[in-house]
Amino acid sequence: MSRIGKKPVQIPEKVEIALTDDSIAVKGALGSLQRSLHPAVTIKIEEDRLLVSPVNEDRKTVALQGLYRSLIQNMVIGVTTGYVKTLLLNGIGYRAEAKGSQLILNVGYSNPVDFTLPDGVTAKVDKNTQITLSSIDKEVLGETAARIRKVRPPEPYKGKGIMYSDERIIRKAGKAAAK
Repeated sequence: MSRIGKKPVQIPEKVEIALTDDSIAVKGALGSLQRSLHPAVTIKIEEDRLLVSPVNEDRKTVALQGLYRSLIQNMVIGVTTGYVKTLLLNGIGYRAEAKGSQLILNVGYSNPVDFTLPDGVTAKVDKNTQITLSSIDKEVLGETAARIRKVRPPEPYKGKGIMYSDERIIRKAGKAAAK
């Protein structure tokens, strides 16, 4: 049984939720998000909270209840406070530069890597080595951060590469330690 799916989603004062037959739209101070709904879940709004319930009690629909409750909770948090992910560049000569919706990465390749940010994601570069991504959509933000990290993932010997700010790289000893 889904424990997350049974919890109600609290709706803040300045958030408007519009339900249609097959979609939900959440509008807040930072913007608006929309998502289509699976027919196996139903949504009810009672006063200042939203309840997600499954159509029947089989294993798949109860799992979808928890999924859609989490997705709607992420939408509500996104339009009220937004989401932020921080990436760090570690390596000699590694640097980044933000120009509008472009992110230019110099990470050890012969040419700089031009990375185009998707709509709704903004980037800010601090001290040429810290990239701060922000968005109201948690899913798009996480995917963008993963694609930027994939340009030069951190390697285990010297720790060089692009990594999340809360990521811990397990270092290897290398050939010199084997002797």
